[in-house]
Amino acid sequence: MNNPPNPAPTGKNVLSTDVEIKGTLNFAGELSFDGKLEGDINSEGVLNLGDNAVIKGNINANSVVVRGKITGNVHAKERIEIKAKTELFGDIRASKLAIEEGVTFVGRTEVNPNKVSPTTPPPRPGEPVKGPGPAGKPAA
Repeated sequence: MNNPPNPAPTGKNVLSTDVEIKGTLNFAGELSFDGKLEGDINSEGVLNLGDNAVIKGNINANSVVVRGKITGNVHAKERIEIKAKTELFGDIRASKLAIEEGVTFVGRTEVNPNKVSPTTPPPRPGEPVKGPGPAGKPAA
């Protein structure tokens, strides 16, 4: 008797406010998390953080809806949505970013929907110019 192949997980997983985890959390599909986590979250799916979520670690997922208090970097392949009253201390990187009013965010952002390669930024005022100077002589 042949066993049918396992279908891709389509259900929604829920971890509520009474959950506390120390370690790495990996999942597929969709997860709603409203508890406390000291560690990283890795997924190719969708992560929905609740208002009571407290995360101390990095998040890597396909798409993330951020609520609660996060101390760590958040990277999403597709989209990051930061909801009102969220406290986020860390860098974020995504193709698309939406931030509601009332968010506390301390960190850097990289939003690159078209996957454009960075070009050399123009020199800052007062910064010496790099590269060849006049008549092909190196700049100071």
